[in-house]
Amino acid sequence: VQLQASGGGLVQAGGSLRVSCAASGLTFSGYTMGWFRQAPGKEREFVATLSWSGSSTYYADSVKGRFTISRDNAKNTVFLQMNSLKPEDTAVYYCAAGTPLPIRATYEGQYTYWGQGTQVTVSS
Repeated sequence: VQLQASGGGLVQAGGSLRVSCAASGLTFSGYTMGWFRQAPGKEREFVATLSWSGSSTYYADSVKGRFTISRDNAKNTVFLQMNSLKPEDTAVYYCAAGTPLPIRATYEGQYTYWGQGTQVTVSS
């Protein structure tokens, strides 16, 4: 199983960025997908989850209304659209997959597979 995250980069505060995670080696459509992030000197934290069908989502309060998680099961890919970015969103962003999971799967130990992370830097 491999989860390959991409799309990170440097963006100014207030800007937008979309990160992607391409999955292989698993039945992607059967997995709940999540995004987590880890800022320098901090623990990894939950960002968003998306059910296997794409019909249910759950977000951390810190990103609610600004970030949108989505998936394309035909392309085995999950996305995180990030708008109105703030400097405090700077972190390495990780995608994760697990099943069966409740939609409020906010604990990283609930996930089986992890991507390698992609760096997002928001300048002020």
